[in-house]
Amino acid sequence: MIPGDALFDAFINANILIILAYALWCGARFLLDRLGMRDAYDTHLRLLNAVFLAIVAAPFVLLAAQWGQAALGGRANLTLSDMVVAYYLNGGFEMSAAELERLVLLRDRMSADVMQAASPWAIAAIAVFVLGFALGLARLVMSVCCLRSIVHESYPWRRFGRVRLRLSDRTLVPFSTRGLRNFYVVLPAHMLGQGDEAKVALAHEFQHIRQGDITWEIVLELLKPLFFLNPAYHAWKRQVEQLRELSCDARVLARGRIGIRAYCETLMSVCQQTLRRDRVFAVAMPKVTLVTAERSGGQGGLEHRIKTLLSASQNRTPKGAFVLVGLPLVALILGAAMAIQSPGDWSQDRLMLSTVVNLERLDKINSLTTFGVPPGE
Repeated sequence: MIPGDALFDAFINANILIILAYALWCGARFLLDRLGMRDAYDTHLRLLNAVFLAIVAAPFVLLAAQWGQAALGGRANLTLSDMVVAYYLNGGFEMSAAELERLVLLRDRMSADVMQAASPWAIAAIAVFVLGFALGLARLVMSVCCLRSIVHESYPWRRFGRVRLRLSDRTLVPFSTRGLRNFYVVLPAHMLGQGDEAKVALAHEFQHIRQGDITWEIVLELLKPLFFLNPAYHAWKRQVEQLRELSCDARVLARGRIGIRAYCETLMSVCQQTLRRDRVFAVAMPKVTLVTAERSGGQGGLEHRIKTLLSASQNRTPKGAFVLVGLPLVALILGAAMAIQSPGDWSQDRLMLSTVVNLERLDKINSLTTFGVPPGE
């Protein structure tokens, strides 16, 4: 059984890595924009998914690195704290050894406080996390049950291999989702009498299935209750949602079977009907819709999508762009995953720092008189 402190340490590392990875992704996207690939949404989405896979692979890479060190009989300073201590001992910067040790051990002390609920702030943090996780899990279960009800109460229409087409009277928004094996595309029943809208909706949802967007959406929704306190995770999910729609729009139109006018008119028509009547999707669900209606009053996702479709350039993305940007990005993420680890044991540098701290304490004690009063007082 995995110890609780190891699980908590892994959870903290995952949150830190998500923040760092999102920051690196923002830098990579800025670089792509500068290289003239602002409209290469498919490349952007693939890079974002590659970053996520790098985060998932990080624990296995770390385990392999630890095995490699053990086999070689050495221990390199791979963690950030060990590197800082080594730099300090080499005279890189001036600071009290006791203060540096306090900073190096800060994370360990805070983790111990939380695991033992040893302070009021630790108890409050545990309460907030448990409450938020419970609410997020309840929301997820409710949304899955609601989605399952909509799919099962819909009417079978057609089937193509593992794809099931269904018609529903309960929703005005075409959407796609999946089960353990089959994919489901659900269309509003009234769309059967509107050939252009049905054609656009089917092309859009089929493209989502080809891209694997539904599986990614389900994974991100399942992780949402666990990382609800991490703002980078929510920003990450919004980026995925935005990029997958822009990528899907571009790919559907690139096939040349649907005109941009008919495509945009369908998006606006579905959104208009949704704003008026549809309240089924008030709760977020693990599904991918044709369009998401914004009720906040600001510039919605639909407006941005249409502007992007009308202004997007037709320049082809260089074939090596994904590899050229993706490999360094993944390498940086794996390196960051190693650096943020909490040291498993005391390295030689940490022992030397502890020795310096003890010498400073002895020097301070020796400066006191036998009555504990500094000389001259």
